[in-house]
Amino acid sequence: MNTLNPLTVEEANENSQAIFAKLKSKIGMLPNLYATMGVSDKLLGGYLTFVDTLKSGEFSNKEYEAIALATSQANGCIYCLSAHTAIGKMNGFTEEETLELRAKTIEDQKLNALVSLVSEIIDSKGYPSESTTTNFFNAGYSKAAFAELIAATALTTITNYIYHNGSFEIDFPKAQSL
Repeated sequence: MNTLNPLTVEEANENSQAIFAKLKSKIGMLPNLYATMGVSDKLLGGYLTFVDTLKSGEFSNKEYEAIALATSQANGCIYCLSAHTAIGKMNGFTEEETLELRAKTIEDQKLNALVSLVSEIIDSKGYPSESTTTNFFNAGYSKAAFAELIAATALTTITNYIYHNGSFEIDFPKAQSL
């Protein structure tokens, strides 16, 4: 079902048009995901503000992309897997590492603890096991990071669900299947 579709600039309301212009200026394009989220300027504006706030928090850009990749893998969102594979590579991951993050086989124990917790949070509907949570803390993460991981997972899930209900064109190089 394609309930949500990308808006053109002309179709968007004034507030979404302003957000679209800022996005084009910042990243050089208006991704179809954001053009779709622009159906509600409150959704798009609030989402982008929350993402910017979280990206100034406990996680590095690479860790944030690892969270987004693990979330998108668990939620089966090829659009977001494609976008975050490209962004992950811009932040220093190799193609192989993006696949390892998604499969929870990355050798870096800290990143593995991170993506394992993300996957378990999604699979358990928010009730990760004590052992997975303890492993996350033992890897060096704080309670603030735990809370922000929940928020980052939820934000990525929003974009996954927008795509699931729009199935618009993927405007990034398509991510490999596992």
